[in-house]
Amino acid sequence: MSAFVTPQLENWIEIGTIVAPQGLRGEMRVYPDSDFPERFEVPGKRWLLRAGETEPQEVELLTGRIIEGKNLYVVKLAGVDDRNQAEELRGSKLLVCASDRPQLGEDEYHVLDLIGLSVFMQESGELVGTVVDVIAAGNDLLEVKLHQQQTAVLIPFVKAITPTVDLEARRIEITPPPGLLEINS
Repeated sequence: MSAFVTPQLENWIEIGTIVAPQGLRGEMRVYPDSDFPERFEVPGKRWLLRAGETEPQEVELLTGRIIEGKNLYVVKLAGVDDRNQAEELRGSKLLVCASDRPQLGEDEYHVLDLIGLSVFMQESGELVGTVVDVIAAGNDLLEVKLHQQQTAVLIPFVKAITPTVDLEARRIEITPPPGLLEINS
């Protein structure tokens, strides 16, 4: 999943965007930017960045649930008690501290760790480009800006095509099938 971080917010990870009120009692619909449902379902401290502001404020997540089939969550924040208050938060971002990242299993990566990595052909060592985004799809797709070009390609983030991810060396090695880099450029 993609995560958006601005320079002044480098200590924060965006987990979702409030997109609409839900009902009359202050609940809100949130479009998630996180693969971790507990971010929206487990009560506790979160931070809210209102549209146009640069400093997040602490908020308390009281409840949360997924809307099946819609990739949306409905959340209730402390102090937001009616539809008008929820409407005022439309476009606001929900954040967590960057230090509050869940532990991952083998071959799992945080999106922020992938963005900026250099991508090389595994066989030749040739530089392909740099990861500029990760797009959620059936299989995640790496959006790679091609080296010395203004175009980008989408590379499926699957073991067969991206067999080597070395976070310490800041590199990904790929073995794309013939034509992949030409097809979507």
